[in-house]
Amino acid sequence: MSLPVRMLVLWCPDWPAVAAGAAEGVPAHLPAAVFSANRVVACTAVARSAGVRRGMRRREAQAKCPELAVFGEDDGRDARLFEPVAAAVEELIVGVEVVRPGVVAVPVSGASGYFGGEHRLVELLVDHVSSAAGVECQVGVSDGLFAATLAARRSELVEKGEGAEFLAPLNIGELNQPGSERGELVDLLHRLGLRTIGAFAELTERDVASRFSQDGVLAHRLAKGHSERPPLRRKPPPELSITESFDPALDRVDAAAFMAKTLGVKFHAGLSGRGLACTRLGIYAVTENGDELRRVWRCAEPLTPQGIADRVRWQFEGWLKAAPGGRPTAGVSQLRLEPEETVEGRSLQLGLWQGGSGGMSEEHSLAAEQAGRALVRVQGLLGPESVFTALLDGGRGPGERVHLVPWGDRRALSAPPAAPWPGRVPAPSPSIVPERPMPARVVDADAREVGLTHRRELTGKPAWVSWDGGPGRRVVNWAGPWPADVQWWVKPGVNSRIRLQVLLEDNLAVLLLREGGINPLWTVEGIYD
Repeated sequence: MSLPVRMLVLWCPDWPAVAAGAAEGVPAHLPAAVFSANRVVACTAVARSAGVRRGMRRREAQAKCPELAVFGEDDGRDARLFEPVAAAVEELIVGVEVVRPGVVAVPVSGASGYFGGEHRLVELLVDHVSSAAGVECQVGVSDGLFAATLAARRSELVEKGEGAEFLAPLNIGELNQPGSERGELVDLLHRLGLRTIGAFAELTERDVASRFSQDGVLAHRLAKGHSERPPLRRKPPPELSITESFDPALDRVDAAAFMAKTLGVKFHAGLSGRGLACTRLGIYAVTENGDELRRVWRCAEPLTPQGIADRVRWQFEGWLKAAPGGRPTAGVSQLRLEPEETVEGRSLQLGLWQGGSGGMSEEHSLAAEQAGRALVRVQGLLGPESVFTALLDGGRGPGERVHLVPWGDRRALSAPPAAPWPGRVPAPSPSIVPERPMPARVVDADAREVGLTHRRELTGKPAWVSWDGGPGRRVVNWAGPWPADVQWWVKPGVNSRIRLQVLLEDNLAVLLLREGGINPLWTVEGIYD
């Protein structure tokens, strides 16, 4: 079997955490971590030195590193800030492909000959990216994208034909790269006693095919040092690409995001109609001034309509929000999506009643589809940010738990709602949550301000409550206080928070929050109507 294409991979370590810190202006010497579903998905080297690790719960991570800067996962932010890095690589080497934000790949054969060898090319590339984009990076070279990616994480140049030998001693967990979703496969292989990639590669293809899923067969190919898929036999026909013109030109990210949804569905439908799916997506744009922009995204798995839309949106964010020197001089007037590489498509199997789930009736499915079309129509009239759906998220207070997600965007949880949340407001939840907490005043029967003692107990019994400049309302009953401290160990007292439920004389109940600090303040966080 012929060797995979020799690839060069440039990897920016901890990119989600680096990008989040850069976007929020957090200095690089401070620890930072990115969380998804209340677990660490990326952290900086400074945070790791304090004991923070991927997969760690937020509370445990903050206990190990109290000064940890916490950020939420944001693929759009990561892609936008990575565009200058990809552009810097492209200044030296043509044919750059973005694997994911933080990783770019490029065939190395032509460039290495031009620059006088692979070692010289790697030195020039690291220096150029560092000076042009201002980020640290590591480069690896090997046969095939998978081996080159792992080589980049170790800053190694693997000799031609030695990819399998390089992979053999590595831990079997390396098969579970970001985006591959091979956690269950790796766990199974580990329980079977296969601790290294080489041990898995020694199995015969027949044994793997008979005992594992299609993903297991693909992982076995990678373990043996082969390419992800058999060699591509033909180039996708030109009619599979789609071109869209815009008048007026696109110069806003929100308009581009809305366009990407429609274009993603149309592009995917054209491929699936021929039984194909896209694994390398070319995004080509022309501005009103005639400037041409291009970027190729490589994906481990066939792209879905949402995956296509995400990459188009990320790329537009990178182009339109780039620094003045790298930003287009005019809006985008034409966009072309081209399938640079295709594989046999995988169709989505719907449920028996056409709804995608066993419990959804056909009538319910059709109604949901009609409602979805109506919401898209409203977005077309009023803009992408005009229609939202509510998402119940994890958190302690009502304002933290409900997020509004634009229609069509991915409904991703930042933290599991069912997880234990010490200090969470007990049921029932307030029916009205102000967009911003309203300043309130809580006094006792002698009109003295009710505060907190150093033991976090009330200084008096609440008798009257007023808020937002309104009249005072007599308190009939109250419950609490419940501590809801956040990082109290950093600045004891300053970060102290308590919540109080109060029933007023007109059968109106409110949820009050008091935050510590130099000027402690009561606010109305929710209303029980």
